[in-house]
Amino acid sequence: MERATAASRGAWRRWVWTRGRVPAALAVLTAGLLAFHRAVPNSMGRVGSLLETFLPWLGLVIVVLFGWALLRRSATALVALLLPTAAWTHLFGGLRLPVGEAGPYDLVVVQHNVSDENTDPAGTARALADAGPDLIALQELVTPALAVYEKTLAPDYPYHAVRGTVGLWSKHPLTDARLLDIGPQGITEPWRRGLRTVAHTPHGEIAAYVAHLPSVRVGAGGLASSWRDESAGLLGRAVAAEPLETVILLGDLNGTVDDRGLAPLTSRMNVAQRGFAFSFPAALPLARIDQVMARSATVPHIRTLPATGSDHLPVAARIALR
Repeated sequence: MERATAASRGAWRRWVWTRGRVPAALAVLTAGLLAFHRAVPNSMGRVGSLLETFLPWLGLVIVVLFGWALLRRSATALVALLLPTAAWTHLFGGLRLPVGEAGPYDLVVVQHNVSDENTDPAGTARALADAGPDLIALQELVTPALAVYEKTLAPDYPYHAVRGTVGLWSKHPLTDARLLDIGPQGITEPWRRGLRTVAHTPHGEIAAYVAHLPSVRVGAGGLASSWRDESAGLLGRAVAAEPLETVILLGDLNGTVDDRGLAPLTSRMNVAQRGFAFSFPAALPLARIDQVMARSATVPHIRTLPATGSDHLPVAARIALR
């Protein structure tokens, strides 16, 4: 009887460790995608960029695989899940850490694509101003809504600069505003989606960039982002040539900070250290394509604000000046 019991226990242990090989293999694959996402090629359909756009959501895959491993009572799968869990925590765990107290040299900025179909520009402007930022960057400014934004924001933001469909409102004086040429060569119609100006803050001069990069589309052929990538390269070169030391970039960049298509910017600038702040689409936010980046400064935290009449959510970020 004792031999039979020992044999059954041994068989149970072997069963626990040998079953669940499929979820274990999927766990290893998920870990590989997280750890080596840069190795996924972008040559066909920009699959690499598509993966990187939704990279944080691989955390849900880990949760599903964990439930599968429990149902299968698979020790092998549970151990294998340590790999993607560690990889996800390394990449994104820091975004969930508590935010420290604001420092004496901090600025608050708001970035929002207000949508050219927004039916309540006045309400949108008031909602953004209620957050009390120093700077407000807007994209998809069209007439007659532009006049509404100017009138509504004027009491609290007496300084503003608009070039084409992008603009910046500020509590501090703005000078040297000019249009940025970030239009891809394949676009023949007028492309006025970039602005550079200088904000004269109590802590010094800051070069403020506002940009709206071309949209991307996901279809049967993968991710169509060549125009976005080209525009990001032009913007990155403009930032690299900026003579002022401190730079803040606010914009609808139509890409996440993990997307290699934005490497001309993320390689030169600091991105948010805390907060996911998924901003698009507003009805079911899946990715943060509205970005705040800085050079010679950091972005300790970014968060979303309540929905407006836009298909994007506004994001608010803190800038810690050095």
